[in-house]
Amino acid sequence: MCNFHKIISSVTLFFGLLLSQHTLANFTTLTTFGDNPGELSASYYTPSEQPINLVVLLHGCVQSGETLAQQSGLLALAKQHNFALLMPQQNQNNNIKNCFNWFSEQDTNKNSGENLSIKNMITTLHTKLNSQNTYVLGLSAGGAMTSSLLVNYPELFHAGAVIAGLPYPCANNLIKAISCMRGGPSQTAQELSQQVLALQRNKKQDWPKLSVWTGSNDQVVNPKNAQVLAEHWAQLSLHNGSKKAEVKQQPNYQISQWKNAQNQVQVELIELENIGHGIAINSQQENGGSAADFLLAAPLSAAIHIIDFWKINNQTIDK
Repeated sequence: MCNFHKIISSVTLFFGLLLSQHTLANFTTLTTFGDNPGELSASYYTPSEQPINLVVLLHGCVQSGETLAQQSGLLALAKQHNFALLMPQQNQNNNIKNCFNWFSEQDTNKNSGENLSIKNMITTLHTKLNSQNTYVLGLSAGGAMTSSLLVNYPELFHAGAVIAGLPYPCANNLIKAISCMRGGPSQTAQELSQQVLALQRNKKQDWPKLSVWTGSNDQVVNPKNAQVLAEHWAQLSLHNGSKKAEVKQQPNYQISQWKNAQNQVQVELIELENIGHGIAINSQQENGGSAADFLLAAPLSAAIHIIDFWKINNQTIDK
């Protein structure tokens, strides 16, 4: 019996090592990327053919970026559609829950802290891969940090997605952060737009298109945050477009869309019924993700929908 257990343990260890090696084989550590004042780490995936598009994924609290990339379906979609993935990673020395510090001014101000670390990761990998378009997607605290990146570096991104996140600047300390999470931002959509324009010194910007997601049962981040973020981003970016959303009712979810002067959707808000805090997955769809903590079964896959919204397809750079 003892030998039997040893054999089983050896086989389990062998397959565990194979799985670990297979998982790690998807990703490469980004070892150097310039200044790192936020003390973050990062890894990336790049397809075999040279990619045009780079997608940045910012994980939520208590999460690993690599694991989230796999469970959400985003890694499989990167392989399918030939885009690169960058996963910045928080560590417990910065935040005990591994949250990006979206409520800390030293980490969200332009060219400071975690914000600057992520920017340097992006520009380094952008140059390394000779990619052309950069996109950013964040969940929860990663979604709040995504808002900060889009405001501070709009020229860096083609489009973004904020899932179960918050607008920037919503809070600049922990007390305000808790208030914003529980009750929604204290600012109106218009006030947020005015703050953002002031941060950009009222320079005219081509703001990235944005997809915003929330669940009606989110008890961690009040859905008001997503609603105000979408309205504020529409006000900010649609100079000559529709300031009134077109609303489409679907079974168990609703999509609100704001269109530009060319009748293209610039901002969208997806509100999922009976969904809590997390990212929507649909395991019935190919590459639609798999259920786990903060990966919630839904009528549609957020990763698939966002990639379609961004119009990322199988494109490569001619060598």
